[in-house]
Amino acid sequence: MNFKALLSGLTLVSASMACNAQQPNPLDTVPDKMPFDVPYGEPISLDRAEVAIKAAVAEAKKHNWKLNVAVVDSGGNLVAFQRMDGAQLASIQVSEHKARAAATFRRETKAFENAIQQNNALYVMTLDGIVASRGGIPIVVDGKLIGAIGCSGGTGSQDEVVCKAGLDGLK
Repeated sequence: MNFKALLSGLTLVSASMACNAQQPNPLDTVPDKMPFDVPYGEPISLDRAEVAIKAAVAEAKKHNWKLNVAVVDSGGNLVAFQRMDGAQLASIQVSEHKARAAATFRRETKAFENAIQQNNALYVMTLDGIVASRGGIPIVVDGKLIGAIGCSGGTGSQDEVVCKAGLDGLK
């Protein structure tokens, strides 16, 4: 083995380790306020859940997107669901899972997607109940989380557009 090459390799490894040791871990930052601290409210009613689904499905139909739409209450329990004709069967459970994750973690599922893809926060994948794909959005009324809507069957961006239309239908 070439001693010069070995020494050069060890120098690179040592420099890399020193560089990594100097980098602060952003997860060590302690925020002053609790992130995503939205209080839970009364669970969404079936009537309101159906209004959100109707608005979401209307948006999907405008684009000829075939989606599954689920609405859960503030505890993540299914309240209403609709599968559009021709929607991907595997996305039935995914739409429910997105809604459940948005309600129980009190944030859009897009936050998990961003954490992994943009921030390299791979630890997010170890959390139970996570869906790291947009298309799950909490339903907040008067500052309180009453449920969440989840859409699946299209691309993440299509799912997100339809979820937002469902939320707009509640206004």
